Amino acid sequence: MEFKLDNEYIELIKLLKACGIAETGGMAKQMVEEGLVKCNGIVEDRKRLKVKKGDLVEFEGDQIHIV
Repeated sequence: MEFKLDNEYIELIKLLKACGIAETGGMAKQMVEEGLVKCNGIVEDRKRLKVKKGDLVEFEGDQIHIV
């Protein structure tokens, strides 16, 4: 899926929630803490990672392209 970014960046946990991958912010935090989320092919453990245009976020086969 594609996520249209209106600002300079979005925090990783907010992105997961906005795309419907996580139902709550707490769930998004847990997913990141458990090492289930990748950003640009690297397992990400920073919940507040600034995701920017051109990044690719992955979770259990779902891909989010930031445009």
